[in-house]
Amino acid sequence: MKKKRKQLKSLILLLLSTFVIFGFANCGSGSSENEKDEKDLLALPVFKVDTGTALTVRDYIGTIEGKVNVEIRPQVEGILENIFVDEGAYVHKGQDLFKVNELPYREALKNAVAEETVEKAKLKNAALEVERLRPLVENDVISDVQLRTAQANYQVAQASVQQAATAVATAKINLDFTIIKAPVSGYIGRIPKRIGNLVTKNDSQAITTLSDTHEVYVYFSMSEADFLHFTKGIDLPDSTSVAETNDIIPYVRLILADGTEYGERGIVDAIDGQVNRNTGAISLRAKFPNEKNILRSGNTGTLKMEERKPGVILIPQVTTTELQDKVFVYTVTPDNIVKMRPIILDGTSGANYIVKEGLRPNELIVLSGIEKLEDGMKIKPQIQNQ
Repeated sequence: MKKKRKQLKSLILLLLSTFVIFGFANCGSGSSENEKDEKDLLALPVFKVDTGTALTVRDYIGTIEGKVNVEIRPQVEGILENIFVDEGAYVHKGQDLFKVNELPYREALKNAVAEETVEKAKLKNAALEVERLRPLVENDVISDVQLRTAQANYQVAQASVQQAATAVATAKINLDFTIIKAPVSGYIGRIPKRIGNLVTKNDSQAITTLSDTHEVYVYFSMSEADFLHFTKGIDLPDSTSVAETNDIIPYVRLILADGTEYGERGIVDAIDGQVNRNTGAISLRAKFPNEKNILRSGNTGTLKMEERKPGVILIPQVTTTELQDKVFVYTVTPDNIVKMRPIILDGTSGANYIVKEGLRPNELIVLSGIEKLEDGMKIKPQIQNQ
């Protein structure tokens, strides 16, 4: 009987030991499986959404002109006798540029001087006649009608002398106009005329153009919508000139035809008074310094206008994906579950998108690897500093 009790007791202890061993084994297996699940989660970089200042840039094609751009035209008609400058040369104000044959105008001056001499002689004779008749009238030898006639003839002679003097002055001016001088300092443009060609002041084409390019204007146009975009919330002055308020429209940069950026910044200093009804565009003018004479009249370039937008939500463009004309990001919940969410964009700023709707500050979104994600998937987030 005692022996049976011992055997039963041993059996119970054996069973208890087995249960304990299996219990510990099962607990260890569950823990390792959880650890394995955590290790299998996809580790992806995420970042916290925040507000910042966006810098947007818009491009406009512009045409460059010198601040002073003068057409050189003759004031008298004649044969082009001399060309004192070459195309592209820099000339100073008052410098001789061209000479028109002066012989016809020199002869015209001689004729005008001779005519003036004749009229002066007539004036002298008229004065003598008045002096001769005055004592005769005073002594009642002749009637005063003859004296009044002589005085009238004297006044006519005076007017004729003045007219002749004016003709002499005009002839001198025309003679001076045979030498065409530079009205301003600047660079000579193309010269289509050659020595021996007839030139007139009514020619459809100027002899040349003269450009002062120490400062240049860049003329460009923007749509009415863009203009309202840049000037929204700003009180423009009554004048179309905005040179006194350079902060109305931001500084502009100029990209040259070879793709390089011009070294000086410009300002928009004039706005057209009305929108073109045919094109729906408004014309503007930007001013650039050009002390090194890099820019010339007739050049073209691309103007880049910048706008700063403070307090907007910016996200990297790589965080987005497009589906059926909509843009989505993957947000991360506190449980590390990713959710696909549509957003509405409001332009770009460098490598970032400006978010208009769909995200709030401090939310987490997946930064990269979104092609591996599915809605509702759990990930191991790794917050990145942006």
